Amino acid sequence: MAKTMDKVDVVTVGVGWTGGIVAAECAKAGLKVVGLERGRERGTADYLHVHDEYRYAIRYELMQNLARETITFRNNRKMKALPMRQMGSFLLGEGLGGSGTHWNGWTYRFLPYDFEIKTLTEKKYGTNKVPKDYTLQDWGLTYDDLEPYYDKFEKTAGISGEKNPYGGKRSDEYPTPPMKMTPILERFDKATKKMGLKPYMMPAATISQTYTNPDGEQINACQYCGFCERFGCEYGAKATPEVTVVPTALKTGNYEVRFNSNVVEILKQGNKVTGVKYIDILTSEEIIQPADVVVLTSYVLNNAKLLMVSKIGEQYDPETGRGTLGKNYCYQLNAGSTGFFDDQMNVFMGAGALGMTLDDWNGDNFDHSNLDFIHGSGIWITQSGARPISNNPVTPDVPSWGPEFKKSSIYNYSRTLYVGGQGATMPHRENFMSLDETYKDAYGLPLLRLTYNFTDQDRALFKFSNDKTEEIMKEMGAKTVVPENVIEEYDIVPYQTTHNTGGTIMGTDPAASVVNTYLQHWDADNLFVVGAGNFVHNSGYNPTGTVGALAYRCAEGVIKYSKTGGSLV
Repeated sequence: MAKTMDKVDVVTVGVGWTGGIVAAECAKAGLKVVGLERGRERGTADYLHVHDEYRYAIRYELMQNLARETITFRNNRKMKALPMRQMGSFLLGEGLGGSGTHWNGWTYRFLPYDFEIKTLTEKKYGTNKVPKDYTLQDWGLTYDDLEPYYDKFEKTAGISGEKNPYGGKRSDEYPTPPMKMTPILERFDKATKKMGLKPYMMPAATISQTYTNPDGEQINACQYCGFCERFGCEYGAKATPEVTVVPTALKTGNYEVRFNSNVVEILKQGNKVTGVKYIDILTSEEIIQPADVVVLTSYVLNNAKLLMVSKIGEQYDPETGRGTLGKNYCYQLNAGSTGFFDDQMNVFMGAGALGMTLDDWNGDNFDHSNLDFIHGSGIWITQSGARPISNNPVTPDVPSWGPEFKKSSIYNYSRTLYVGGQGATMPHRENFMSLDETYKDAYGLPLLRLTYNFTDQDRALFKFSNDKTEEIMKEMGAKTVVPENVIEEYDIVPYQTTHNTGGTIMGTDPAASVVNTYLQHWDADNLFVVGAGNFVHNSGYNPTGTVGALAYRCAEGVIKYSKTGGSLV
């Protein structure tokens, strides 16, 4: 029989960026909050020996244990979905901080176009620009609505950056100046400006100088060690939940984190949720945590799965188009070109978000009238630290093993640069999440099933972006340029990005969204769901800045609900 704990005001499922932000804001407002984290406790002190590429970057020390829970995948409904047995296309975090611990720190704001994409696209290009099978819709709020929350997140995280020439209006500057302009970045800056483009320094959570945020938490200055993505930061110089919002929440005395606590069900009576049931993964004990408000703050895939197994909301049916839960799953495209140079460069030192970017071909910043896609790609270069196991650059004419490979790899290691194009994907009728009918997790629950493939829109955008990166690399002076291979079918095996979106989309219409614009569930007003799952489409940017902004809006909604009850819109 399950053990029942004392009731609290708020329980969050997951303690990463969203869980930490909601907890900090609610705890500061006097609410009693419990955060349930299925992974272990960890922090800066645990990363003193983190420069072990094999342990962290190859064997995924900080990632989800797929022996307990994974997903199944198929390209289309006619295929049998099979379990993902090891991390590939995306890397799911587990433990305090979640994916916010091992991220690179690219912290963009989405463009104003993103939030009103259907309206603005149809206004400019007509209603037939996007084929009917693409399930495009507006977010239900605008960039201006979200701007104060962007500002708050950036100040909490101490983001280092400079104004985006194509970005929306800002209420304030970034709290810390941009990172270092290195010779590699200068090469990109000079070449792209010569092409008439508008590069700017990448907004970075690997911050440029020591900073104390409005809650009194100190984030240290980046040391440019080159161990960011897939690693925790031993300097406390990367803005992560465990060095920012989680300590703030704990200092109030109103917050408790329980580790090794895997939530398996959201409990519901009538049109209210009453709490959650979780399993202590060390003892196998079942525990019920009653709460006035439940907030799902785990990763995109898990938030959707929990709603599905708890039978909250109508699951999306691609055959009829009915239902919203699991709808509008989106990913991203990775165009790019590798350039081989004669001169040596310092590619080893760097930081996850030490880079430059440009948005001349992002969003609707260029004319799409004669193009067979909408949206675009952020084009970027980073100096993130070329670690030796993962970086063995050779030209296509060199064998992939043997003495010639070794010689070429060593020679090119410090003479190779990469310009990438991160492309937006649009939601499609046949790309969605559902529950698997065959495979179960360690707790007896169905695995989440992902049905996804690239579309004609994706392939056209990829070719366009690939060509642009090749042009830039040639302008930078590379003696040989090797663009990425043209994409055909999506493959879940090679790493691409951990930028999964959709499934619990937001909006103003209960028939077309899972949650409202305060991330409050339409079917239970004391249930909130926040994360990149709320995105109705993906963007040419990394999602974390927008996730952080939505988390602050969600926290505001939870606090309002605790005082007034009822629907907030």
